[in-house]
Amino acid sequence: MDEKSLAVPHPGLSFRAFVTIIACIQAVVAMSIDMMVPALGQIAGALGAEGGNERQWVITAFVLAFGGAQMLYGLAADRFGRRPVLLFSLALYSLCSVVAAFTPSFALLLLARVGQGVGAAGAQVATVSVVRDCYAGRRMARVNSLSFMVFLTAPILAPSLGQGLLMIAPWPSIFLFLAAYGGLMTLWVAWRLPETQHAEDHTGMGWHEFWDAVGMTLTNRMSIGYTLAAMLLLGAWLGFINSAQQVFAEVFQAPKLFPPIFAACSIFMAAAALLNARLVDRWGMRRLAHGAMFGFIAMAALQAGMALSGHDTLLMFTLIQAGMMFGFGLLAGNCGAISMEPMGHVAGTAAAVQGFINMSGAALIGICIGQMFDGTLVPLSVGFFGAGVLAMVIVAAAEGGRLFRSHVVAA
Repeated sequence: MDEKSLAVPHPGLSFRAFVTIIACIQAVVAMSIDMMVPALGQIAGALGAEGGNERQWVITAFVLAFGGAQMLYGLAADRFGRRPVLLFSLALYSLCSVVAAFTPSFALLLLARVGQGVGAAGAQVATVSVVRDCYAGRRMARVNSLSFMVFLTAPILAPSLGQGLLMIAPWPSIFLFLAAYGGLMTLWVAWRLPETQHAEDHTGMGWHEFWDAVGMTLTNRMSIGYTLAAMLLLGAWLGFINSAQQVFAEVFQAPKLFPPIFAACSIFMAAAALLNARLVDRWGMRRLAHGAMFGFIAMAALQAGMALSGHDTLLMFTLIQAGMMFGFGLLAGNCGAISMEPMGHVAGTAAAVQGFINMSGAALIGICIGQMFDGTLVPLSVGFFGAGVLAMVIVAAAEGGRLFRSHVVAA
């Protein structure tokens, strides 16, 4: 398909309203992760999670469930449509958020977090499918970048919002806030978002067709290559999220600086997403993604070198993290668009398979990096560098060794 494919009209919504609703739904995931970070110590103390790294499972339980459950929704999104999946999954997310707020034990909290992840997974699969229903090629990458920019207000604001809630109420208030947000999104979808699945794609897909679609997703070189690359980079980022509270508290002795510094770094990621939306029509998805990947690796190498030599400082760590987040902002929308581009006729299943690989693999990478925290930046820094290099190798293999091309190559 030509990378300049025209948009497929989506009924009932302006372009701005479409991007906003998609971004706000996808922000459920970022808020469910980032609002937790300031509260991890309080949650651990209240519910008896005594191990220093045990609290990381509050993040990991959600991410693992979010990644694993996406496979459950692929068949449903292609068979029953995007709107019913969205309504069900957002309602489930809200219910489990209420359960988490009133749980009496750490084990039950983790179970509720799994339920939140299962609900968020359906919302993610359905929104990715909606975007692919309505757009293709560079236009899809532009929509991804703009929605990603709006979505990034969550990591910019969420840690500070979580910290602010903790100043006036105990940790369950965070889960009650998430329940209210999920309920609001459910009502918004019911009121404003129509069904976007094309009539010719609504085929009543059964298990045989589903597994055929899974096979197409896994054997398409662009689909699997860019999905694995995104998984590695997201895994490194989740490693940072898992250990961020400990990094700021134990390495830099500045735990209260985490929310403002994380917000400042996230602004760089949002700026990159906005820049990508402006440049992708001119330069193409691949040129931007490949250039950002090289920049990400260079910044990660600098951070790893400083950590290994013992010369890391809070200022340099902040500047390097901002640079890597800028690269991640360029990579996220483009990698997602390239991986979904050849999958339009099975968008629901493809979104589920790619999401399952991306989030499940990233969660495992993130928990491995987080659990290796030893009071220094070495595990985190080496994890970023290794993930970046391996992602570049996989992308180069998917592209047949020819990077920075502006046109789509059949896979």
